[in-house]
Amino acid sequence: MSTSAPATLTDHLAAFRSAYDELKAQGLKLDLTRGKPAADQLALSDALLTLPGEGVFTDAAGTDLRNYGGTAGLPELRALLSDALRVPVPQLLALGNASLTLMHDVIAFAMLHGVPGSERAWGREETISFLCPVPGYDRHFSITEAMGIRMIPVPMNDDGPDIPSVKAALATDPTIKGIWCVPVYSNPTGAVYSEEVARELVSLAAADDFRIMLDNAYVVHHLTDWRPEAVDWLALADEAGNPDRVFVFASTSKITYPGAGVAFFGSSPANVQWFQKWAAFQSIGPDKINQLRHVALLQDAAGLAAHMQKHADLIAPKFAAVQEVFGRRLAPFGVGEWSDPKGGYFVTLTVSPGVAKRAIQLAAEAGVAITPAGSTHPYLSDDEDATIRIAPTFPTLADLNAGLEGFCTALLLAEAERATV
Repeated sequence: MSTSAPATLTDHLAAFRSAYDELKAQGLKLDLTRGKPAADQLALSDALLTLPGEGVFTDAAGTDLRNYGGTAGLPELRALLSDALRVPVPQLLALGNASLTLMHDVIAFAMLHGVPGSERAWGREETISFLCPVPGYDRHFSITEAMGIRMIPVPMNDDGPDIPSVKAALATDPTIKGIWCVPVYSNPTGAVYSEEVARELVSLAAADDFRIMLDNAYVVHHLTDWRPEAVDWLALADEAGNPDRVFVFASTSKITYPGAGVAFFGSSPANVQWFQKWAAFQSIGPDKINQLRHVALLQDAAGLAAHMQKHADLIAPKFAAVQEVFGRRLAPFGVGEWSDPKGGYFVTLTVSPGVAKRAIQLAAEAGVAITPAGSTHPYLSDDEDATIRIAPTFPTLADLNAGLEGFCTALLLAEAERATV
């Protein structure tokens, strides 16, 4: 959502300072930093704690799930998520509790061994680089940085990464081996990649071992009745003659329990075989009992959709609160532009250059914690100092409203201070 307004900030500086002093005097202690499910969302999956039921330890084929084996994960659970992820069941693995672990492992395996199409292990290259659409997900960036991979920011548009910028980077830098992508309700803008952008990405002129790290964390996390057109990334890559280009990641972290969910990895047959080869050294099989619990809870695609509607019913009012408070408090002064996502877990607020850190500092001093400025960019470095990630889901609606009101007070003061310089 964009705003424009006739009111001048400088005329209200004294009033903003007074309002901020009153805010500090309230002694608030509110946290809007992380995109976590709230307690009432977690309660939607509490039946997991009594599942799968006494004596129920086998899958449809009669396999005893308490034992070793089944390294690909429970077939029934893979089938349940296959359509949403657009990955055929034989090419989809159901594994541990966190997709972040799988992303880390894939990068680690590539550094140690290379991937299908590599001339050598990535770690033997003098320099490895990744393209990082910004604003983006801080944990993607932290994995990449931890592995010693150089990060190259590229702009994000409403339909995905800016393709001319991606092509320009690839044309001049042969060290680029991959790109991070959150294709549905992107973190943190809520952007949904178009099929046109997907086709461009899988068709890029790049190294044989160039990989798209497709983090499909929010593919079923809708806030409205609208549903984005499903994009079959693996089929598009195959059509483009680059069948091994895409790694797909997902999890049930924001579907059931973040600490006790199931993570998924999908890709081409060659990539899946590659992953299983190296993963075999660290595990003889995932927690199939937990996977059986998830099948018992969610049942099928219709059950998954009904479960996610319950999530939407709980958090959609919180996203509406962000729009209402920002529209009421910021719009009259022409402060900020913010996204209005149709799904996912975040709202992105863009403020005047040089204001984000100051606004977040003022908010923190008044007891309102916001995700640190720069978190949406590689190396925590937002050159514009203008992007702020808002995470509405975890607080209660009352706490969220109080936090948003307090943050707007801090932001208006920061913007007015800048306007007077």
